[in-house]
Amino acid sequence: MINFFSETDFTLTDHDHLTDWIEATILREGFELGEISYVFCNDAFLHDINVRYLDHDTYTDIISFDYSMGKEVHGEIYISVERVEENALEYGVSFLDELHRVMIHGVLHYCGYKDKSERDEMEMREAEDRALAGRDFL
Repeated sequence: MINFFSETDFTLTDHDHLTDWIEATILREGFELGEISYVFCNDAFLHDINVRYLDHDTYTDIISFDYSMGKEVHGEIYISVERVEENALEYGVSFLDELHRVMIHGVLHYCGYKDKSERDEMEMREAEDRALAGRDFL
């Protein structure tokens, strides 16, 4: 089950399509969908989580907490809509494309992808690109 929540006035549309796409990505990676909650928020909200729970005094676009059990994916994904908007402008992509990339990025962490090293980052980007290419076919 995938749940979508918002701590701001941001409204996510097309829940059913996004849910199908995220679940299909999880299955393609060899995992099963458990329960994932997405929380859309602003920079201040996410910064507070970063400081309080991760001891990082920085702004970020996403924080994911992984509660997966074996091959069953569970977690909470917090996304700063403000940061996604800024990144979309910086990278020259649409807001929705950047939002979808960030949304699937969190899920891919649950599927074992990392992004701490240059090699890990490249593998994560390739997995994101594969997932994004598949979102239009559902």
